[in-house]
Amino acid sequence: MIYLDLFLGFLKVGCFAFGGAYGAIPLIRDVVLSYGWLTDEALTYMIAVSESTPGPIMVNLATYVGSSQAGLFGALLATSAVVLPSFLIILLVMAALKNVLKNKYVQAVLRGMKPCVIGIVLATGVYMILKNMIIFSNGSSTVVDGKAMIITAALFGSMFAYKKLNKKKLSPILLIIISAILGVLLY
Repeated sequence: MIYLDLFLGFLKVGCFAFGGAYGAIPLIRDVVLSYGWLTDEALTYMIAVSESTPGPIMVNLATYVGSSQAGLFGALLATSAVVLPSFLIILLVMAALKNVLKNKYVQAVLRGMKPCVIGIVLATGVYMILKNMIIFSNGSSTVVDGKAMIITAALFGSMFAYKKLNKKKLSPILLIIISAILGVLLY
């Protein structure tokens, strides 16, 4: 019976919680307190913990409540129930978008936007590189950060050398690790 209660309770939360995490809290509170799964004080503590851990509050609370009431299977069931409505909505939207994306006018708009998006991403990247290499002091004099230039050059060099040798792109995760190591060594 607890499994059915967990599933239906958190399915209700997943279906009717709108407005983000803070909009979902009253519904979560109503469901959890009506079933007697937590006290109001314990729920308040769990909301605070859920806010400080990665992931959405609804998923974190569903996992915790399911685990505390019915173990691992309860946690999986409650978590699945709370995300099921969103998952189904996304599937429906994707099915609708699949047909919309075949429309020649939508394709023309997307092709026209592609250079704009590339330009925005490129401009942001150039701005970040320049902003982190050039330190403005007193508003008039500029000082170039040589260490930042070395790291940037090393990252570009690594990226191009890897692509040349392996015929594929270097993983962004590997670039982050390389930059972290160089940052520790140089700074």
